[in-house]
Amino acid sequence: MRSVIVILLLMTPLLPVYAQQSTMNKSVHYDSVEIPSNAFNVVRDNATIIKLPHEHVTNWQLTIENKLTYSNPKGSAIIRIYEDPSEAKFIEIGMGSPPDYRLWMAVNTPEDGYFVLHDEKTGGWSPGQIVTVQHSSNGGLSATMGQQVLVDNLDVSGFTVRDIEVAGLDSVSDPPTTSGGDVSINIVSGDPAANPIFYMPFIVVGVTGALIGILIKTKKR
Repeated sequence: MRSVIVILLLMTPLLPVYAQQSTMNKSVHYDSVEIPSNAFNVVRDNATIIKLPHEHVTNWQLTIENKLTYSNPKGSAIIRIYEDPSEAKFIEIGMGSPPDYRLWMAVNTPEDGYFVLHDEKTGGWSPGQIVTVQHSSNGGLSATMGQQVLVDNLDVSGFTVRDIEVAGLDSVSDPPTTSGGDVSINIVSGDPAANPIFYMPFIVVGVTGALIGILIKTKKR
């Protein structure tokens, strides 16, 4: 029994060590982008393309906060998340102007083309709310607006975020969509398996199982 207690005491210092190492996960990347209002006053053919400093591979989470001032009641801010702007694979989030506050989300793939996943014609979003889009190797693509689920575990055959494209006009003759404000986009990604603390639960389970085995054998004796 004393040997078991000693082993448990020896394990205790490992926990803070692993916690410190968790901040050293080199696979973690973070990018933050502030997109000004004038970037949405262009037609889609002349859309503004933003190349992110990092590639966000497979396991990532992206947030969008719309702080735009709309000047066209029929205007929309359209955000497309690309693997490669030259290829037909993207995730689209559209946020319409007040008073309707339309919100839609769509995906375009080379295999299936463009299809809408969620479209709320009125009251889809409101200032101060944050749209969260995430993708994982196990769960696929999901999206939420606050507590509301927009998309849940959609298989898109993997997705790496490299570029963001924004626009807001259907035609050059349309009035400007926005007159001020901006859109904040933050994205973080990483491979949890590259973090040493990721394996800690497995280590604890293994050691605990071994200790239980020792206790059982000791009692039998």
